[in-house]
Amino acid sequence: MARVEMQQREDRVQQQDNALIEQFLDALWLERNLAENTLASYRLDLQALGTWLGHQNTALLQAQALDLQAFLAERVDGGYKATSSARLLSAMRRLFQYLYREKLRADDPTAQLASPKLPQRLPKDLSEAQVDALLQAPCVDQPLELRDKAMLEVLYATGLRVSELVGLSISDVSLRQGVVRVIGKGNKERLVPLGEEAVYWIENYLEHGRPWLVNGQTLDVLFPSTRCQQMTRQTFWHRIKHYAILAGIDSERLSPHVLRHAFATHLLNHGADLRVVQMLLGHSDLSTTQIYTHVATERLKQLHQQHHPRA
Repeated sequence: MARVEMQQREDRVQQQDNALIEQFLDALWLERNLAENTLASYRLDLQALGTWLGHQNTALLQAQALDLQAFLAERVDGGYKATSSARLLSAMRRLFQYLYREKLRADDPTAQLASPKLPQRLPKDLSEAQVDALLQAPCVDQPLELRDKAMLEVLYATGLRVSELVGLSISDVSLRQGVVRVIGKGNKERLVPLGEEAVYWIENYLEHGRPWLVNGQTLDVLFPSTRCQQMTRQTFWHRIKHYAILAGIDSERLSPHVLRHAFATHLLNHGADLRVVQMLLGHSDLSTTQIYTHVATERLKQLHQQHHPRA
């Protein structure tokens, strides 16, 4: 009987904690306009925290810094990477700051927690020749691969995030003006130039590829899937890997944002102003863009070592 009562109590606490988490996520969405992917990650992390606290006979409103440290330590011992731990701690900080601000708690236990040190990783970089090989990989005689060709050209021409690319609508693109309207992180809008090559392939795709994909259906998505709906980021990532193999590009050099990284690095290599690149990428903080200057520097060092007689 006691075990049943304990389980019932744990279930009630879990329900209360889940309600607090949803209340917090709703407030976060209203205040910060965070992407659905970020909110979903926060939800999973915080629900895992709530479940763990329940097993320790405590809850979000009673948890102390030692409880949170123990939870983080258990995650790390279970194989959590530093980046995942940093994201988890970020979610926890925001949650407990919210609970404190709303006077649901008298303190913020995360104020005593140290952030994990993250190694600075340079974005994976492709040379201009490798990008050219990747862009030439699709067979443009086939409607599906013509779509992919247009997507790759747009990605390299604009530096969009993959989520931004697959979310484009026909109404977002002005071929006459040669620009695309993008709704980025935090629901921030920006206009990005397309360039002649990307405009050409979008026009080609709209005439010869997209009609086959939509098959007479009314759809505003610019690059629909074969099921005539918005493509997922994961699907497009698989398409990139497929063409990278055809282009002979090492999989170690790949990431979903490989063309976004190439876009930024190649612009800087050709003398673009850092703040212009920041604006095109949709970065809020210039320091986020500055990492690409390190990529360009590393590339220059490699070229120097390869070609200088005294390197």
